[in-house]
Amino acid sequence: MKKNSKLNKAISWDDYFMGLAKLSALRSKDPSTQVGACIVNRQNHIIGMGYNGMPNGEDELFPWESNSSDEKDNKYPYVMHAEVNAILNTSVMLQNSNATIYTSLFPCSNCAKIIVQSQIKELVYEDDKYHDTKDAEISRYILETGKVKVRKHKTSVEFTLNFPKNDF
Repeated sequence: MKKNSKLNKAISWDDYFMGLAKLSALRSKDPSTQVGACIVNRQNHIIGMGYNGMPNGEDELFPWESNSSDEKDNKYPYVMHAEVNAILNTSVMLQNSNATIYTSLFPCSNCAKIIVQSQIKELVYEDDKYHDTKDAEISRYILETGKVKVRKHKTSVEFTLNFPKNDF
């Protein structure tokens, strides 16, 4: 039986997956840094891909500047890293589920980005102690732009949790 010479010319798995990551990076609208990611399992099956970009919504509503003196006018507090997008793309997305997240503290900008990327439709929070910070302002903008309904919860019942002692 004659050997097929094309088998010896196949690129390595490392080159293949790195090539896909680089191809994914081309989807990024970031003018200065384009990053892509590709996640594979042990069987060399692709289970997630992503690139750096803004939270779901309108890319044009977020700044792409990286040198502004005002943090909220820089891309850094808004941009989702390629690795995070790839990880999020590996799990079952929550789209069309009208999911709600309950949190005791209003989310930081990093968590707000993940909430929007996960397509969670509503955020219910209790405490907003960082309300007057730049990061909270950025979080509110991300959630608003991502069309996440945000509402403050006022607890109407007082309760106490008692955890059993571990005897090790």
